[in-house]
Amino acid sequence: MVQGLEQVVDNDPSPRMDHMDQSSMVFFTLKHLKVGNSIPIYFRKKDSSGSPRLLPRDEAESIAFSSEELPNLLRFFAFSEDSPQAKAMENTLQECETESIKGEVKYCATSLESMLDFASSVFGPDVGFKIVATEHRTESDTLFQNYTVLETPEEIPAPAIVSCHTKPYPYSVLYCHSQVTENRVFKVSLGGENGDRVTAVAVCHMDTSQWNRNHVSFRVLGIEPGTLPVCHFFPADNFVLVPDT
Repeated sequence: MVQGLEQVVDNDPSPRMDHMDQSSMVFFTLKHLKVGNSIPIYFRKKDSSGSPRLLPRDEAESIAFSSEELPNLLRFFAFSEDSPQAKAMENTLQECETESIKGEVKYCATSLESMLDFASSVFGPDVGFKIVATEHRTESDTLFQNYTVLETPEEIPAPAIVSCHTKPYPYSVLYCHSQVTENRVFKVSLGGENGDRVTAVAVCHMDTSQWNRNHVSFRVLGIEPGTLPVCHFFPADNFVLVPDT
């Protein structure tokens, strides 16, 4: 089953819930990372059993991955042109082919090997790195609720990071990107209204001046590009790579 597209994150802005798609409620600002603060958050649940598998490099490279080949790909995967799966594939391919913003490098990895190669190109060939990901400490079907910051967030020192996001496709595609501008990574202990416990990974982008002003985060937070850092939580099926120091 092809998953839905991820809708990917003033002087005292707060996440606004009026007329907002709940799945957009992953964004916040640095000032919200204080013990006792309440933040409305949408956490997409990870379904490992239904997730597309990561292909070996040789198999992934044997399948075309471009918008030009979409009609052939739809026939290959037996999806009709007007199906939700076809639209999801089209959106993923277009996002992967869109030019990077200034100061960013990006890559859509279709295999574990290609993802590791991209990370090495960012960190350097001799630098080890590790995965940091969100962990749900309790089982729950609740997707959207208010969470309270339970402990002082732990900042993970990282001179560079690679963020990877799963994209809807018949097999696993990871949209990975890295920005040369400053980013900060945190682990945040959260408690939900219904008793959920989450150790969430959050990334704060300190310079958003090059971002499209129509980015959903600016609508959620009510701010303009370049005015304040934009932070967002990662769902459990996304992750951040950081140097292993």
